[in-house]
Amino acid sequence: MRDDLIRFLEGWSAESGSVGLTLLRIFLILLAAWLAVHASGRAVRVLRTGIAPRLDDAEAVKRAETLARVMRYLITVAVWLIAGMLILSEIGVSVAPVLGAAGVAGLAVGFGAQSLVKDYFSGFFLLLENQIRQGDVVQLGSHSGFVENLTLRHVQLRDYDGNVHFVPNGSIVSVINMSRGFAQAVVDVGVGYGEQVDRVMELMVEVGEDLAADPVYAPKLLGPFEMAGVDRLSESSVVIRGRFRTVALEQWSVRREYLRRLKNAFDAHGVEIPSRQLTVHAGAVRDAARAGFPVRLSP
Repeated sequence: MRDDLIRFLEGWSAESGSVGLTLLRIFLILLAAWLAVHASGRAVRVLRTGIAPRLDDAEAVKRAETLARVMRYLITVAVWLIAGMLILSEIGVSVAPVLGAAGVAGLAVGFGAQSLVKDYFSGFFLLLENQIRQGDVVQLGSHSGFVENLTLRHVQLRDYDGNVHFVPNGSIVSVINMSRGFAQAVVDVGVGYGEQVDRVMELMVEVGEDLAADPVYAPKLLGPFEMAGVDRLSESSVVIRGRFRTVALEQWSVRREYLRRLKNAFDAHGVEIPSRQLTVHAGAVRDAARAGFPVRLSP
């Protein structure tokens, strides 16, 4: 009886030691994974900080920031995946059958979640081809706005009204990026048919020169005002087109300020900006009244 008790205590002690050692190894694996994630994240940030001052192009800086974020995400996933396999190995679960089962399950999930796989592949090529970066202003189909976040799964946009749009990468057919290199502030101005077109064009150029001389707006411009000329003859106005070449994302502020100054200049020189009008002939009104239709004339 005594010998049996001694053997039981020895076996229990050995088993307890084995469990304790396993728990210690699992703790060390989790600690090492946590340290690796934080160290790699810090290394990526240091690398990005070191490269950013050497990049003169603001677009290259934004691309470096976007790639750094995606790199941290991929490293985190890879480190915790390896840590999970090591923990399974420590608790006695064979990794090979798990990987085989995961492969079969992944194939089944791939057939059932093709849109998710498409999102990740599309997101990878969006980053690889440098189509979208964090900080850009883009239009993705019917969605447009400022790119707040970009992952392999989706693009997060915030529009002018403050609404947030989550656009899956797999649904993106075309990308209109309004943040690359430079932009054009296009201005279409309609004036009455009775105005002298050449004089109006000269006035538009003068307003453009005044805007270019403004110290607030001069840094936003990449060239003088370009007069294209008469663009079309509409029903009630002559449409004259011109444009500024501006720094990316400044086209809207430049256009608004130019239109404000142009309206003041038109008022000062008596240039008519026509409004839509409807002409009704007296004969048509009389015929409508005779036919029994209600006719209301305002003074």
